[in-house]
Amino acid sequence: MNMDFVRKLPLPSEVKEMFPLTAAEKEIVKRKTEELKDIFSHKSDKLVLIIGPCSADNGDSVLDYISRLAEVQEKVSEKIMIVPRVYTNKPRTTGQGYKGFVHQPDPDESPDLFKGIMFTREMHMRAVKVACSVCADELLYPENYKYIDDLLGYVAIGARSVEDQQHRMTASGADCPVGMKNPTSGDLSVMMNAITAAQSEHDFIYRGWEGHSHGNPYAHAILRGYVNTQGVSYPNYHYETLLHLSELYAKSDLVNPGVIIDCNHANSGKDPMQQPRIMKDVLLSCKYNEDINDLVRGFMVESYIEDGNQPIGGGVYGKSITDACLGWEKTEKMIYEIAEIL
Repeated sequence: MNMDFVRKLPLPSEVKEMFPLTAAEKEIVKRKTEELKDIFSHKSDKLVLIIGPCSADNGDSVLDYISRLAEVQEKVSEKIMIVPRVYTNKPRTTGQGYKGFVHQPDPDESPDLFKGIMFTREMHMRAVKVACSVCADELLYPENYKYIDDLLGYVAIGARSVEDQQHRMTASGADCPVGMKNPTSGDLSVMMNAITAAQSEHDFIYRGWEGHSHGNPYAHAILRGYVNTQGVSYPNYHYETLLHLSELYAKSDLVNPGVIIDCNHANSGKDPMQQPRIMKDVLLSCKYNEDINDLVRGFMVESYIEDGNQPIGGGVYGKSITDACLGWEKTEKMIYEIAEIL
């Protein structure tokens, strides 16, 4: 085989023994995950805001950012549930570039997946303590989910993973809300099929075991825009698409119809400064149409301490080394403005 096996990695149970949750942390995760489930099952009218850096790249600055979110959460708690993005693995279109904490706990050093797994769990634990809430991560590697499944309150399946059977089946066994993004082609039927798979029971192989999943009733849609055959980005957060998605749900047998609007990526043309405007546009659609209002459960925003992005080693504290993000001052203003609209 044309690869080297560097070392055998620890089992998730072994990592959890090395980094165990306290009783207080377990209670936070349980309580906040239930709060999220209530939003996606339409028992709560709160809006979910999944927000944070494109990818977690520095432990200190990410925790600094999360602590700022925690202060804002206290002021908008009656209307908005903030879920910090702690994205520890980063999908790369060509396979090149920084792939996240799991690969490189320190972006300036060589990849170390053993250290990365440990650091990822420790990072999520620290985030729970700082935010007193659960966080979100992307399910890029289904087999890695068990390392942090007792910490996460929200999981996203990316546009390039949503057609993969293992991702869909793993989502069906997750005990938290899972968002399924539309593929980069924009075909909503692919996303709807993924939600159907995630809400269904399955028998499949997982980490060397024969497993049985019970289906995830909180699996839902994420609209993130799409790219046409010429490589041009097009949004799909507008009124007409939301109404069409509502109709697709109505024709299906899916439970808990819902959608999160990803305000960056192809919806913004990767211009993070457009994200506040996109949120307000969607909320106008919600006010105009009751079906859309029932469907929209929240937003996904890429935000960090500083506006924009920088190359690895750029040296600017709290500035993304992957996709460009909305800076803190604009982020704080955006959250308060959205709370006023609701």
